[in-house]
Amino acid sequence: MSRISKEISCITGEYTNANGERKKRYQRIGSIINTKNGEMLKLDSIPLMEGGWNGWAYINEPKQKESKGSGFDDDSEVPF
Repeated sequence: MSRISKEISCITGEYTNANGERKKRYQRIGSIINTKNGEMLKLDSIPLMEGGWNGWAYINEPKQKESKGSGFDDDSEVPF
């Protein structure tokens, strides 16, 4: 079974936050996946940005997926 070991992201632009600070905007563009034959790179998208993408990307630990359930354990009662 394959599993994601790293996420690939790159800077796609900048924005100004509510405090007036300039921040970088990041986009996840793919993953490094562990397979039975070794690591593989899967690109999901190639970023389009003004001036073109320079080819550099960050390799980060995968983010935890958010639960899409009700927020209650299976053994608890639903409050309605």
